Amino acid sequence: MSAIEKIGLGGSCHWCTEAIFQSLKGVIHVSQGWIEPDDSAAEFSEAVVVEFDPILISLESLIEIHLHTHSCTSEHSMRSKYRSAVYTFSQEQLISAKQAIDKLQTDFEGMVITKVFPFKTFKLNNEKYLDYYYKNPDKPFCKTFIDPKLKILLHQFSSHVNEDKMKPADWTADRRTEI
Repeated sequence: MSAIEKIGLGGSCHWCTEAIFQSLKGVIHVSQGWIEPDDSAAEFSEAVVVEFDPILISLESLIEIHLHTHSCTSEHSMRSKYRSAVYTFSQEQLISAKQAIDKLQTDFEGMVITKVFPFKTFKLNNEKYLDYYYKNPDKPFCKTFIDPKLKILLHQFSSHVNEDKMKPADWTADRRTEI
């Protein structure tokens, strides 16, 4: 049995980020809320902490999925709330995350703005908002913002999709035509 690792990821609404990472093989648990990095200039920002089995899904794969499912090249007015970041729990992760982002830069036309920070503190969201997508898949927010990201996940990263969680055959029958 391998040791479970943690990584923090932020870049868009934490409901979106939570749904994406809950849908992956090798992800054991996703905690959704706000992360403060160990950087005196940065405050809390919406993010998730992903607990994963590195034998089933690599840190590089998680970062690749993260970069492709949020606007990782876009500076916009909501960046303080939705910081594009990877929050690491060890020096080894910090180095690996920076290397992965550098390697993945070639996937994007614009410069990847995602920063890598050491993790400092996490605040869990209110219970009623946890597991938001899977409790509320038909809400307008989910259809408008989360479904397109899950479509990217299904098309570009289908080998990583946890079919027991996402049930792609059922999901795609109803939702592909809506998106």
